[in-house]
Amino acid sequence: MMLWQVWWVWIVAGFVLGGLEVLAPGYIFLGFAIGAVLTGALVGFGVVGGGLPLLVLVFAVLSVVAWLALRRTMGVREGQVKVWDRDINDHR
Repeated sequence: MMLWQVWWVWIVAGFVLGGLEVLAPGYIFLGFAIGAVLTGALVGFGVVGGGLPLLVLVFAVLSVVAWLALRRTMGVREGQVKVWDRDINDHR
């Protein structure tokens, strides 16, 4: 059994990517982290198995779906503008 076919490797990779998201916030690595954890869960439950190309494809699809879901729920919404009504240096 190869390393990428072990479920916990995908879970650990997901947590590492989640840690990278903490260091570089902006929902860049979070979609990949969610995709890796979901891939690990699917491998662990025996839903997905096989070689590296299939697992990478599953990881990529799940990551894109997770990224799109994050973008839809937490992304910048159209027409959303931040209006500043006071400055941090104003002592009112």
